Amino acid sequence: MYGDWNQYTKAATPVGAIRRDPQRGSQRDTHRNPAGPQARVMNPHDSEFEFRDGELTLCLTSLEPHRTHGVPTCHFAMVHAQSGELLGNINLRTASTFDLFLYSGHIGYEVSEKHRGRRYAARSVRLLFPLAKRLGLDPLWITCDPENLASRRTCEIAGGKLVEIVNVPDGHAMRRMGIHRKCRYRF
Repeated sequence: MYGDWNQYTKAATPVGAIRRDPQRGSQRDTHRNPAGPQARVMNPHDSEFEFRDGELTLCLTSLEPHRTHGVPTCHFAMVHAQSGELLGNINLRTASTFDLFLYSGHIGYEVSEKHRGRRYAARSVRLLFPLAKRLGLDPLWITCDPENLASRRTCEIAGGKLVEIVNVPDGHAMRRMGIHRKCRYRF
């Protein structure tokens, strides 16, 4: 399952990099390495994994399996470059599965309520395009609920094209959470 981890962790620092927890504002050691003891983990302070757009900076906070899909996922904090204030979070799922392709997408994001309306999500999505391309994610997919107009607008601003709206099948985890349809945007 984690055979691809070494591909994404080669240029990183040794196990024990600091991982920031945006919810708690704390830091903790990340000694659990899903790739095994000989592999290396990404350093959140490595400039190769920090992306900037004016006042917006994406800082890598962790690389770990996605909680639902199990694929390697890069988690980033959206940070205001001058103030250091946390604006939100974005993640990039670094592999494709049928479920990601059709229902979940490769990128997920959330902007703090007080920072919404400033296009931080769309700008963050665009900042991740070079990394996604380097990882071979072509095409890249983002999905959202049809009723989530802000997320749909984010996808459009970032350059996504609405391909279709699909029904989530009965028995799917999203369906059990009350999600019945997903918009699929291709990048």
